Amino acid sequence: MKIAFLDAATMGNVSFEPFEALGEFIRYEHSTPEEARQRVRDIDVLLINKVLVDKELIDSAPNLKLICIAATGVNNIDVEYAASKGIPVRNAVGYSTDSVVQATFMHILSLVGGGPYFDNSVKSGSYSRSGMFTDPNWNWWELAGKTIGIIGLGNIGRKVAKIAEAFGMKVCYFSTSGTGHCKDYPSLSLEELLSVSDIVSIHAPLNDRTKNLIGREQLSLMKPSAYLVNVGRGAIVVEEDLAAAVDDGVIAGAGVDVFVTEPLPEDHCYLKMKHPERMRFAPHVAWASIEARARLVGIMAENVAKGWE
Repeated sequence: MKIAFLDAATMGNVSFEPFEALGEFIRYEHSTPEEARQRVRDIDVLLINKVLVDKELIDSAPNLKLICIAATGVNNIDVEYAASKGIPVRNAVGYSTDSVVQATFMHILSLVGGGPYFDNSVKSGSYSRSGMFTDPNWNWWELAGKTIGIIGLGNIGRKVAKIAEAFGMKVCYFSTSGTGHCKDYPSLSLEELLSVSDIVSIHAPLNDRTKNLIGREQLSLMKPSAYLVNVGRGAIVVEEDLAAAVDDGVIAGAGVDVFVTEPLPEDHCYLKMKHPERMRFAPHVAWASIEARARLVGIMAENVAKGWE
């Protein structure tokens, strides 16, 4: 069995031994569309993360029997065409829950607690020169007693809710599917959730119901003191509207891990903001803790080991 990973560099320094134990394993760090079409000509199993698997790529692989993606979503695979050729597509579910939840609170705590400001106060020498034992110039607030509104209460959203409760927060949620299936927390309309929440945290998949879900009109419903965190998908939020809302003080700030175009274009609106200090960015890494990547390889290897029956 010949197995090829077309964009293995996206996995970082994780071990690929589980794949090597299953057959002849070929690792390509990156693949352009043209390179990808050449590299799949004699393989049995295709492993990808963000490479586009379209009709042309599938047709370039006459021996292809299985496609495994290093993700939960399969947006970059023409699943219907693969099925028409008898090629199953297997994804990975649940590998990054703890990783994404932790990254969510990294953004929340940094935004609310003013971490970068206080760090710079010490490192810049400002604290040393102040003559005071403390720096009271950044007003940070406690999570206890505040409300977190979660958009998308799946496995990740539920765990965010539990940890928020441990901080003493009140939890509500908006179901993007229209079904308020969880009775542990109030299910609100999107408009009500935005208006009552101090933190809005997005954990929904990207689909027809969620694309551009949060734009100028929705952001205007939020409290001026509220923060938005998006670790779901970039296109759930209208990026230009979020940048303007933060710059104009419509909301206090935002934490963003995902973008419509990745990597982020150098001329992107997020990189031209008047108040970048109100934002926290990460280059789509919420999924990628060391443990999550190791689990992901394990799940993918299990998917390959199952074969294509």
